[in-house]
Amino acid sequence: MTTIRLTMAQALLRFLDNQYISVDGQETKFVRGVMGIFGHGNVTGIGEALERSPGSLQFIQGKNEQGMAHAATAYAKQSGRRQIWACTSSIGPGALNMVTAAGTATVNRIPLLLLPGDNFACRQPDPVLQQLEVQSDYTVSAVDAFRPVSRYWDRIVRPEQLMTAALQAIRVLTDPAETGAVTLALPQDVQAEAYDYPEAFFAKRVHHIDRRPPSADAVSRAAKLIAGKRKPLIIAGGGVHYADAVESLHAFAKAFGIPVAETQAGKSVLPWNDELNMGGVGTTGTLAANRLAHEADVIIGVGTRYSDFTTASKWAFANPDVQFVNLNISPFDSVKLDGCGVIGDARVSLDVLREALSQLGYTSGYGAGELEELKSEWTREVDRLYALESDLGLTQTRALGVLNETLQPSDVIVCAAGSLPGDLHRVWRPSEPRTYHMEYGFSCMGYEVSGAFGAALAEPNRDVYAFVGDGSYLMLHSELVTSLQEGVKMTVILFDNNGYQCIHNLQRGHGSDGFGNEFRFRDRNTGQLSGSYMPIDFAAHARSLGVPACTVTTAEGLREALLEARKCSTSTLIEVKVLPGTNTDGYDSWWRVDVPEVSVSAKVNEAHAASVSNTAEAASRTYR
Repeated sequence: MTTIRLTMAQALLRFLDNQYISVDGQETKFVRGVMGIFGHGNVTGIGEALERSPGSLQFIQGKNEQGMAHAATAYAKQSGRRQIWACTSSIGPGALNMVTAAGTATVNRIPLLLLPGDNFACRQPDPVLQQLEVQSDYTVSAVDAFRPVSRYWDRIVRPEQLMTAALQAIRVLTDPAETGAVTLALPQDVQAEAYDYPEAFFAKRVHHIDRRPPSADAVSRAAKLIAGKRKPLIIAGGGVHYADAVESLHAFAKAFGIPVAETQAGKSVLPWNDELNMGGVGTTGTLAANRLAHEADVIIGVGTRYSDFTTASKWAFANPDVQFVNLNISPFDSVKLDGCGVIGDARVSLDVLREALSQLGYTSGYGAGELEELKSEWTREVDRLYALESDLGLTQTRALGVLNETLQPSDVIVCAAGSLPGDLHRVWRPSEPRTYHMEYGFSCMGYEVSGAFGAALAEPNRDVYAFVGDGSYLMLHSELVTSLQEGVKMTVILFDNNGYQCIHNLQRGHGSDGFGNEFRFRDRNTGQLSGSYMPIDFAAHARSLGVPACTVTTAEGLREALLEARKCSTSTLIEVKVLPGTNTDGYDSWWRVDVPEVSVSAKVNEAHAASVSNTAEAASRTYR
């Protein structure tokens, strides 16, 4: 057996550099490179390996550990989970900064490889700088915090352990049903230890992502169930995109006249103006989709995990005879809501189920013009929202209308948190697949700018826009600097509405007068944060980082700024001053947020009664 002597860190990079995936015969190099911030826990280990022997792996210097890991997640998402960036950090706070990003990736089923430094395995210098000491269990370190948010976790305490750990890591990262964050804890001494690794360990490996067909019995059960229903509704999730099943979904829906509703991750599976596309469903859904969901007697979920926003906290589906058929690559997701599970690749499952239903002569039972009228009514409502004017300033929906009209069909928008996801789910009109990049599994504030950088890395031939509120921007914007450093262009559209207005609206809708959510000065008389709004010049802040920026207050000003930004060769920022509280809401939807059972406020007591009523209604459903 031929061997080569390398440090564990050097061996890890050489291994990662030779991993490939193959989907439908198309081979892609799986690991593009490593994003990192160096500290004493990784600079002389994996840092030395990246400097001296990176192979073809590229290194990107992050500015915040959470931010760079979000960027890596967004890159993998925008790449259809076909390619990744690994992320390395030091021990202690550097590592823990990535825990939030790990949760974001795992919840959204996106591959993310994390390589945090760890305590000395030999324990000779313990406790080292930044070491967390757990007196009851000395094997625990800060990196153990990644365990609950990782799909696979391992600590490599001997250099030869890398060989099994690395293979298991790649297995999980490339498995469409199991993927998420993978954490390999790298003790700082072990990173530098050498071992005689077999050369075969570094041979090119191609991981074949086979399209797993569903069982014939599962397809037969699903077809018989659907054939007995007259009002079907398809709910398209992110799995449709990841399986490249857009055309199969369209063919399935068209064959039987079944309307399609989209989750946040599934949005853009069909053009917005397709006659069967009813838009977003659930808490942030459209009136058309939510009315159909309320009446549907069968829900055909394709690649969705049925979050509470999709199901409106299990309140959305009111038909007492409703049943669920769940096409999903994950057995875990396929059984949700007491569903009839069809476990397999979304594209293959849609195709074989279409054939089975065709043989049964199935067609939906919607009346003539019923779907057309629902869609037309919602189209008129979006037109109204896009044109909504106010003498007080620019409304948020008007700003979104200008953006939707001005951006190109191929442009990618990235968003994650605040009131924007609800508005975008309802009113954004995408024409092409994968142009709507929403992280709403974790709805992680701070993902937007970092995510846009990652998406722009993945799509260098498209213009990428980060849609971010002022609250999220203040939390995390550091990868703007990285985009300048790397020459990767993105445009940040910063909606300044003076604080956390999404939660402010939620709060007031449940009996509050508004508390602690707006960016106001403290009032010296009341002691509350109820003074005047804080004047923050976000454009000036961006310019201080080297980012060209401007502030707009009108629809025409926004349009002009967008046209100028498109001409710019570097990342830019457009600060858009919008009126607080001018987001969308309602449309036959609900979201369970429990209200105090006892309060001195009559408004809170009233809100509690309404919450109890809706909760009881949701609990009465036959599905769980």
